Amino acid sequence: MTFGNSDSVQIGEWVLAVGNPFDLESTVTAGIVSAKGRSIDVLDAQDKIESFIQTDAAVNPGNSGGALVNTSGELIGINTAILTQSGQYEGYSFAVPSNLVRKVIGDLKNYGIVQRGLIGIRIEDVNSELARNLGLNDVAGVHITGVTPGSGAADAGLRRDDVILRVNGVKTGSMPELQEQVGRYSPGNVLRVEYMRNGKKAIAKVTLKNRSNKTSIVQGADVKFLQKLGMEVRPLNAFELKQMELEHGVKVTSVFKGSKIDQTNLKPNFVITQVNERKIASEEDLIAALRNGKTEVKLKGVYAGVEEPYFYVFDLK
Repeated sequence: MTFGNSDSVQIGEWVLAVGNPFDLESTVTAGIVSAKGRSIDVLDAQDKIESFIQTDAAVNPGNSGGALVNTSGELIGINTAILTQSGQYEGYSFAVPSNLVRKVIGDLKNYGIVQRGLIGIRIEDVNSELARNLGLNDVAGVHITGVTPGSGAADAGLRRDDVILRVNGVKTGSMPELQEQVGRYSPGNVLRVEYMRNGKKAIAKVTLKNRSNKTSIVQGADVKFLQKLGMEVRPLNAFELKQMELEHGVKVTSVFKGSKIDQTNLKPNFVITQVNERKIASEEDLIAALRNGKTEVKLKGVYAGVEEPYFYVFDLK
């Protein structure tokens, strides 16, 4: 199909949703675009992207993965979710915008994994009280509540209480809109970020980094290796290392149910400091240690707030 430009989609525009609900093949329903940049909290990931196109075209289980098209037959989204209390369609359906879909497809083709570029900030939407306290004229923008040390945001000079207004010239009036814009780029890309500080507008050039706080492209084989074992990890930043009184380590962010890691009873937020007596300071260190040829693996690490170290042992085979 021809990709349409999801940025140009207008609220009130007619759209068609295609899919296979209830095992009915090639079903087409019609509706209008009800909203853009909508977040419905269906994802749990720390760096999630939820900036859906909302429509009232009838979508049910089986529609997911189907096309959302405009009246020119162009793909403007991929049907993904519904908001319902009954489990069936109640008038609200949501699609991933095609401009984000295009980026994901390209990454999967070229690298085997989606390349997520991160600014390195914690954020919240601007409400009326916050706008008044920060001296903003409009209740819009994304408020920075924290900046990760060593991140692209920190390198570019962004600070807590800055309010991001635009990214590469595109207005970011809410968190989902900002997340969608950043989600279209990869580690190493440089974004032009317009922000407000102390009532004055300024520009920062932010270099995106990966989850390891580096600008390099993430290798899909390495990520899949860890996922096959049953975990996802990221490095600790300087603040976390200081808070936990550690010199090195990587944090387990996810444990997959039924995996080798899950069977050891290791829990998310565990910080791996050693593998078979080898010090671990990065994701690369962890992968190298796990691939050194030894069958039995012994993980040593700590949980925040617990003084005694924990040990987990499993067999790679």
